[in-house]
Amino acid sequence: MTDRIYPPTERSTIKRRAKRAAYDREVVHAILDEGLVGHVGFVADGQPFVIPMAYARIDETLYLHGAAASRLLRTLRAGADVCLSVTLLDGLVLARSAFHHSMNYRSVVVFGQASLVEDESAKREALRALTEHLTPGRWEVARQPSSAELAGTMVLALPIAEASAKIRTGGPVDDEDDYALPVWAGVVPLKLTMEAPVPDSQLAEGVSFTGLVRP
Repeated sequence: MTDRIYPPTERSTIKRRAKRAAYDREVVHAILDEGLVGHVGFVADGQPFVIPMAYARIDETLYLHGAAASRLLRTLRAGADVCLSVTLLDGLVLARSAFHHSMNYRSVVVFGQASLVEDESAKREALRALTEHLTPGRWEVARQPSSAELAGTMVLALPIAEASAKIRTGGPVDDEDDYALPVWAGVVPLKLTMEAPVPDSQLAEGVSFTGLVRP
């Protein structure tokens, strides 16, 4: 069913290693929800830029935020085309030959145009989603944004309408003649982990860390 996939377009169709492509909404959503940083590509005054940014997903929309004076956000607000990419690195693939070394990964690329979120309740909901995506549980315990903070923050909505995922799994693929070489080959798994929290030097007495629970 077409509603279960993002229809491939000229921009979103994976051409190189097409067997690794996925257009399923569930796959795209899962990668976006696990990722923490999106790289946002755009062109301003004829100059290309790629900026790492926090993001969050609500249904079929990605939300970005930043200072109202931000060149990136002002450019996107004006209707510039944008490309947002997210990559999860799952492992280093070590082959018997240097040429066939690779990485296992899950990635998503979203194309489109962003629009300004002006309604205050929608803006707050987007900021809540951004906070909860990065630091689950913090929105309810931290001070809520003030009116001045809201006024100084621009929130943009990027529809997830033109998107694709690309995924590599498994071990190395060597040339047949190389399999007998006395060189270790395989996968070194990688994952992002949280370490022990470091309290702020001005933390009020008696305040303990309540933890973050990522789904």
